[in-house]
Amino acid sequence: MLREQKFPVEKIYVPTARRKTLDPAKVKEIADHWLANGQTSAIMVREDAERDRFVLVEGYHRLEAAKLLGETQIKGILVQARLR
Repeated sequence: MLREQKFPVEKIYVPTARRKTLDPAKVKEIADHWLANGQTSAIMVREDAERDRFVLVEGYHRLEAAKLLGETQIKGILVQARLR
């Protein structure tokens, strides 16, 4: 069963292709929502043990909202990497 846990924001790597999809207005909207309600949905990450980091799978705008708010941790779910 997948469960939410806290992840350090600085240890989450965003793949290059995903960085091109950033919408600053959406980040601001999420940040404003968090100020009023807190984080309501978790991001998804997978472990990259070789580099001592996590790779973002889902939730780029939520991660950027956390950074905008100066958060050091974010709620997330650890998922397994897909087998090739």
